[in-house]
Amino acid sequence: MATKIRLKRIGRRNRPFYRIIIIDSRKRRDGSAIEQVGWYNPIESNKEKNYVLKEDRILEWLKLGAQVTDPVNKLMKRSGLAYRWHLMKQGLSEKEIEKAVEEWKKERDKVIQDRIKANKDKKEKLKAEKAAAKVAEETPAEKPAEEARRSTCRRRPARTSEEAPAEKSSAEEVAKKPAERSSEEAPAEEEAPQKK
Repeated sequence: MATKIRLKRIGRRNRPFYRIIIIDSRKRRDGSAIEQVGWYNPIESNKEKNYVLKEDRILEWLKLGAQVTDPVNKLMKRSGLAYRWHLMKQGLSEKEIEKAVEEWKKERDKVIQDRIKANKDKKEKLKAEKAAAKVAEETPAEKPAEEARRSTCRRRPARTSEEAPAEKSSAEEVAKKPAERSSEEAPAEEEAPQKK
């Protein structure tokens, strides 16, 4: 019989909960299991406490040739059971395996603590950046209005006393009578036909 160590889903809709079971590979996912060897709760936020494995029973089934699915293998890696199984397949003695697993657990604890510290530092850094951005938004609120006023001044330079009469003269030309303008323009039109 080809056995597998895999997940069996239980729990209600949108709230999954899995049992880790030993089952015949030809049966459906939620079929009757041979043995239950743990559970997994993906909803739990603490990744170190969201599963339980019966390591001794899983190792016994692995010795009998049971195959492990990918999700269960990931859980085994997290707990160190996959590393223990790897060392057992290499033929190491029980003392050597225990020593290697203890070293692995110490290293894993250090890695987890480093991750927690890095996440904490990252959160503090983001908090400081947000506070700095908030302070920066509050103080320059007056400056953009002042800069906008200056920019409008640059677009429209102040009138000087010399420019003012020029504007009046252009206004006077517009105010000329149409007859005066046509008499000034008429000689120019007469010269044009004579050139032909």
